[in-house]
Amino acid sequence: MLKSSNKVETNVYEVEISIDAETFEAAVQKAYLKQRKNITVKGFRKGKAPRTFIEKMYGESVFYEDALEIVYPDAVSEAIKAAELDIVDTPFDLDVSEIGKNGVEMKFKVTVKPEVKLGEYKGVKASKPGAKVTADEVKAELAKMQDQNSRMISVDDRAVKKDDTAVIDFEGFVDGVPFEGGKAENYELVIGSNSFIPGFEDQIIGHKVGEEFDVNVTFPEDYHEELASKDAVFKIKLHEIKVKELPALDDEFVKDVSEYDTLDELKKHIKSDLEEKKKADADAEFTNELLEKVANGIEAEIPAVMIDKEAEEMVDEFAYRLQMQGLDLNTYLVYTGMDKDKLLENYKTPAENQVKLKLALEAIVKAENIEATEDDINAEYEKLAKAYNMEIDAIKKAVPAENLAGDIKSQKAIGLIKENAVAEEKTAKKTAAKKSAAKADDAEKPAKKTAVKKDSAEKPAKKPAAKKTAKKTEE
Repeated sequence: MLKSSNKVETNVYEVEISIDAETFEAAVQKAYLKQRKNITVKGFRKGKAPRTFIEKMYGESVFYEDALEIVYPDAVSEAIKAAELDIVDTPFDLDVSEIGKNGVEMKFKVTVKPEVKLGEYKGVKASKPGAKVTADEVKAELAKMQDQNSRMISVDDRAVKKDDTAVIDFEGFVDGVPFEGGKAENYELVIGSNSFIPGFEDQIIGHKVGEEFDVNVTFPEDYHEELASKDAVFKIKLHEIKVKELPALDDEFVKDVSEYDTLDELKKHIKSDLEEKKKADADAEFTNELLEKVANGIEAEIPAVMIDKEAEEMVDEFAYRLQMQGLDLNTYLVYTGMDKDKLLENYKTPAENQVKLKLALEAIVKAENIEATEDDINAEYEKLAKAYNMEIDAIKKAVPAENLAGDIKSQKAIGLIKENAVAEEKTAKKTAAKKSAAKADDAEKPAKKTAVKKDSAEKPAKKPAAKKTAKKTEE
């Protein structure tokens, strides 16, 4: 039970609790039943020795540590709940002052969410770009469709030009010796793609099908150590020149690639789609700027542990995205020459921004008495069930209503901010939050290197180690 809860420093409370004799005795018995199979006592089969015999042989306190492991999680959680503390990390500095037949007396410290003073969240000004679609933007989309439906054809009546695809054999030599990764056959190289080291593609231009020739290059200073700054000669044979042939932009093309019959109909559809996308992008940009201003407007002494945990969650999410692309985090770190600490450091700024935003939204929810009704929660369950094609009961088991309620309240707070916001004319300035998030998310993306291509607050589950000041009490 909770005995006391006192603030000892900023965002840190010391909590004192006691566990009664009956509860602790039940835990000691559980510990005995769990451990007896591993204990041998002379005169008894292994695992069959009575508790009293074991305690006489090893001391009355033999099961105390395991018993404390058993009662600790619930005792601490109940005390924190009774003290009405909103903790952001597991307890620390555990000090068990008494443990024995009379029960347990102990105290520990916890870090709590900071007190938050809200800044302006109504009448916040932010820029909102327009959603007008130009004729050039429609043309660009049509050009993409043409490109997606193009075909490659061979030409043999002229030399290679920029943007052609040259089908070549090549083998590279340094000081007359071939090097690893410097050879390929029937390689399709897009001239002007800059996918090979500088100077390579330019020397393909002007040659005709069937020609064999040399390409002389110097590897960049920042290339692989064994090739950096070295002169190389590539023996080239040009097999084929391919060019992209675009389909005619007419009604027949439209019928082939869409559900529309005429080019005008397709243009109208593209314009409508682009307008919808621009409106969504504009709203997202507007919202991001509003939220950044609200988050930066709060006054709070944020515990470092909150930012650290948020950064760790961001790294975990990044690792999951890498996994979806078939790349694990350790491999990514090897590719980029980074380590986990450096990656975490890159996420510190966006993590701090995210923590500020969460605290701001929670403060608005409290200030405005925002609630998540049963209808709100049920509607969200239905939405999730539809999105994941699952039964609602299964969704309810997987996602606690309490979690949904928190998300719903936050969304309502965001809605309140937007409803009371003032939209201004779009400026060129971008939000710092978006910049920092992009910097962390794109931090040194891995690029495959070859010899030719360019190098391109939870429930505590387990007690922490107790200070060695505990005294045993015996009767």
